[in-house]
Amino acid sequence: MAFENITLEKGMYGVPGKNFTQVLEELDGSQNYAGTPFAGLDAYQRQLKRFGIRVSGANCDTVEKFFTSSQSAALFPEYVARAVRQGMEMASSLPDIAATVTKIDTLDYRTVQTATASDQKIEDPVAEGAAIPETVIKTAGSLVTLHKRGRLIVSSYEALRHHRLDLFTVILRQIGAYIARRQMKDAVDVLLNGDGTNTGITVTALTAAPTYNDLVTLWGKLSDYNFNTILAGTTALQALLKITEFKDAQASLNIKGAGKLITPLGATLIHVPSMDAKKIIALDKNCALEMVQVGDVLTDYDKLIDRQMERAAVSAVAGFAQIYGGAAQGLSY
Repeated sequence: MAFENITLEKGMYGVPGKNFTQVLEELDGSQNYAGTPFAGLDAYQRQLKRFGIRVSGANCDTVEKFFTSSQSAALFPEYVARAVRQGMEMASSLPDIAATVTKIDTLDYRTVQTATASDQKIEDPVAEGAAIPETVIKTAGSLVTLHKRGRLIVSSYEALRHHRLDLFTVILRQIGAYIARRQMKDAVDVLLNGDGTNTGITVTALTAAPTYNDLVTLWGKLSDYNFNTILAGTTALQALLKITEFKDAQASLNIKGAGKLITPLGATLIHVPSMDAKKIIALDKNCALEMVQVGDVLTDYDKLIDRQMERAAVSAVAGFAQIYGGAAQGLSY
């Protein structure tokens, strides 16, 4: 098999615009394994098979199994990155609020701005000779602010070598969950405070905890968009769930059956613990926010391969930009 003859080395992590698995796929395409026992595995998973490394299950190996040879050691940083990425995906609500994800390989990125005159959003048929309503699209005036979020692994190879990989995976997933929560906070900050080009959303101040009528008013303010998502901190979310209309039997069925918090207005409730205690954001997830990612999960691959784990970093770089400022509105009390 071709995958058994590939020479693995740390330089495969330094290919611009590609992660380790993508480099492997170019050398050993998964499409070549259709109808074989290796169908369904990607190029990285085939390398784990090659070296007999089990990263999960009842018979999973210990960390030191990666370091039986210099070639198998080259697989370790990708294992770390995958476990962190899994944790990010498991903990992240960003797919529920980001309309699009833009992946870049530079630290300088300008998004686009769009503008439509408010009296032209819903227009009568264009009469003969009349001007067609305009949507102006232009490059944003400032760069998207990117944040590096991550953790240092402060340990030693000797402390980890005899521990099972499934235990280490749990720890790495929690690092991923931390990164995802911090990125969610960055997204909320952009909605509230702006992205450098667009100002933050309008936040209406209430004198007491929100009522159902307040939510209906908020729904009306998003009449040009779809009111489909509500972000709230712990205190605000508790206040919303105590509203009588939220105790509707159908909403309860969604909570118990699908694990989703659904409002009587059809919007999904998302808990954001890092938000201000008494603040709520309603938005149209399909056009409010753009997420910008720089590359993939980053690791200090050279340190990990050389078993120098005393201060090996795992991180991800991302930022956010508003697409339509009017696609989100807020409440505070």
